[in-house]
Amino acid sequence: MSNWIINHGLSAFILVVWMGINIFLFVYYYLFYDQGPQFEYTRELLGSALPWARAPAAVLNFNCMLILLPVCRNLLSLLRGSFICCGRTMRKQLDKNLTFHKLVAYMIALMTAVHTVAHLLNVEWYTNSFQGRYGPLPENLSMLDDSRELNTTYLNPIRSNSTTPTLFVFTTIAGLTGVVITLALILMITSSMEVIRRSYFEVFWYTHHLFIIFFAGLVFHGAGQQVTDPPHNNSFCEDQPENWGKIPECPIPQFAGGFPQTWMWVIGPMIIYLCERLLRFIRYMQPVSYRKIVIRPSKVLELQLVKPGFKMEVGQYVFLNCPAISQLEWHPFTMTSAPEEDFFSVHIRSVGDWTEKLIKMVENLPEGGQGPKMAVDGPFGTASEDVFDYEVSMLVGAGIGVTPFASILKSIWYKKLGATIYFYWLCRETYAFEWFADLLQVLEKETEERGMRDFLTYKLYLTGWDQSHVNHAMVHFDKDTDIITGLKQKTHYGRPNWDKEFEQVRQENPSSVVGTFLCGPQALAKDLEKKCVKYSDVDPRKTKFYFNKENF
Repeated sequence: MSNWIINHGLSAFILVVWMGINIFLFVYYYLFYDQGPQFEYTRELLGSALPWARAPAAVLNFNCMLILLPVCRNLLSLLRGSFICCGRTMRKQLDKNLTFHKLVAYMIALMTAVHTVAHLLNVEWYTNSFQGRYGPLPENLSMLDDSRELNTTYLNPIRSNSTTPTLFVFTTIAGLTGVVITLALILMITSSMEVIRRSYFEVFWYTHHLFIIFFAGLVFHGAGQQVTDPPHNNSFCEDQPENWGKIPECPIPQFAGGFPQTWMWVIGPMIIYLCERLLRFIRYMQPVSYRKIVIRPSKVLELQLVKPGFKMEVGQYVFLNCPAISQLEWHPFTMTSAPEEDFFSVHIRSVGDWTEKLIKMVENLPEGGQGPKMAVDGPFGTASEDVFDYEVSMLVGAGIGVTPFASILKSIWYKKLGATIYFYWLCRETYAFEWFADLLQVLEKETEERGMRDFLTYKLYLTGWDQSHVNHAMVHFDKDTDIITGLKQKTHYGRPNWDKEFEQVRQENPSSVVGTFLCGPQALAKDLEKKCVKYSDVDPRKTKFYFNKENF
């Protein structure tokens, strides 16, 4: 339990606070519109649909204020390096920015659904009130004219029997903006599904920019919840509408529409996000040159780039833009170089249209030709930055997810640190090992020459194998190097026995704080997270494991 509190306590606290604020806003504004005397006559027309429409709107304002902040990468990097987030536990919360972004989006979707249904009922009940179906008081309230001579304003926006609910929705500012922002939200959420992002990233990327239309419509959408102004003696006058304006105690009711308030919630985050985009544009204009271009095995492209004033830390990532392919698309890639090198590098695997086009473009370059113009935004911080905060580190990479650990291993080597590293690399196909094995061969050779064999313990796992692979390995089992990677460390077939691995690390480091870092799928993350909790000792003098996952 203590380990869970250390690893997840702050995350759970933040989640509870966020949910608490959402619940408070919903309940507070529900009661405000359900019991407030200034809305008495509006409730006569709309009944309980009024608070059911306005309470979700308050929650929407709060979450629309939050939704942009988790994707302000420069702001998060600034916080990560500031004194505010100097603690390891606090920095881990910033690594969950996309998770929180999704949670906020789900809340927006839920509240939008409730808000929309309630307003559809409102329009129907406005129509019924105008037609006198709910009794004399709603009918009299609906008949009040917007007359400057009598100094009155109407309460019911339905002004004639020819106005249908559908016509009203598409001919009023609130209705039209509501339709637009709801459609934009539906498109953004559906295109954010993992199957779309992985197979049709461009669809996700372009559709997600509908947030501009969403926020523009949101600012104007909230105009005009009407209140009784000045207050009217409802308890005395509501039963005698025929006397309104005839006796001093019951003047003709007057109503005032409210000014849109959503902009006050979202103006701050919108300004911060605009600054983010401005900074991205400035970085887009900065020159980037190629130091080296290498086509690695398995269609992995290595780009070694140079940019004036560029400074990085281990495990960080950048966003790349290639105007020759698309001027709007930016894609994240973890840097595989070390901060000590005079360039920064990325390894790009062919997994989509954008990467395929880039690799084809490079393959067709003439001998000695420069690559296409490249813009770089970043670097941005990740969980792997904290690797030097631990005495012992377990690095787990799956496929191309090994990239942040290339940077870490290189940097540790350059700094000649005495850190202990356990490195695990899981790949489905044999050819996936090829492009990174050369770095491991260099490390393997130099650690032996320097007498630092304990510096790096690494294990490679081939998860997609059949009996022919095993038979081939058995025939060549007596060779000094592995038949797949050429390393002295032989490749394992199948998946790691994580219980065995964690137990080994715990026995070899009986009083250490171990940082477990993963760049890989969510299923593996859940498994490793459980193992970190399972093998951490309650005794503070014994081994503890802390889980960290790359998210970008």
